[in-house]
Amino acid sequence: MTQRILVVEDEEALASGIRDALSHAGYDADIAHDGNGALEKISQDSFDLVVLDIMLPGKNGLDVLRELREKRHDVRIVMLTALADEADVVRGFELGADDYMPKPFSPRELVARVNAQFRRREMDTAPPPQLDLPGAIKVDLARLEVHRDGNVIPLTPREGDILEYLVRHHDRVVTREDLLLDVWHYRNANIETRTVDIHIVGLRRKIEPDPANPTLIQTVRGKGYRWFA
Repeated sequence: MTQRILVVEDEEALASGIRDALSHAGYDADIAHDGNGALEKISQDSFDLVVLDIMLPGKNGLDVLRELREKRHDVRIVMLTALADEADVVRGFELGADDYMPKPFSPRELVARVNAQFRRREMDTAPPPQLDLPGAIKVDLARLEVHRDGNVIPLTPREGDILEYLVRHHDRVVTREDLLLDVWHYRNANIETRTVDIHIVGLRRKIEPDPANPTLIQTVRGKGYRWFA
C-alpha cells in the first residue's frame, strides 16, 4: 500500500517541489500551507508521515507537533527549519519529532530521510520471530511452524507472509486489496478472487484455539481482517 505523506510548508514553490520529489519516489503526497490546515487534513484523512515546517502562519510547526502528540497521534514527523537557533531543533525532538532537515536542502536528501523513517517504522513494527498465542499455541515465523497440542504443523510461505503482515499492521483493518497488493504482489487488486479468504480459513485452522470461532484473525464485515492477539 502506497505511503501517504502530508507536506506542510507555506512557501508554495517549495511545497510543490517537495511534493513532486516525493511523488517521483513513489509516495502519495498532499500539501497544507499553514498549521490549522495541516491539523484539519490530518483529522480528516490518514497520513503515514508529515514533513512539517516550523515557521508557518497561524499555528507554527511546533504548535502543530505539540497538538498531535498531546492527542497521542503517532504519525512520523520530519521537521523543516530555516532557524539557526539550536533550541528550536531540541524543542522539536522534545515534543516528539522523529527527524529534522535544515533549509536549504536537496530533494534527494529529504527523500532519503523519509525512506529511512519508513524503514525504521518497519523495524519497529516487525513481529517477533515467535508468537505465543492463547491455548499454549506457539508460532515460529522463522521456521514456518505452529506448535500446538504436542504437534508441529507447518505453515506455507504464503500463510507465513499473511500472518506476519497482519501482526505488523495490528493497529488497523487490513483489506483484501492490501493483501493482494502487498502479500501476493498483484499489480491490480480489482480482480474477482477468493484466494485471500481461502488462505485465511487455512491459517485459522492452524493458529486459532477454536477455528470455528476465530478470535485472533477477526473479520471486519465489509472491510477485511484485523489481528487481535
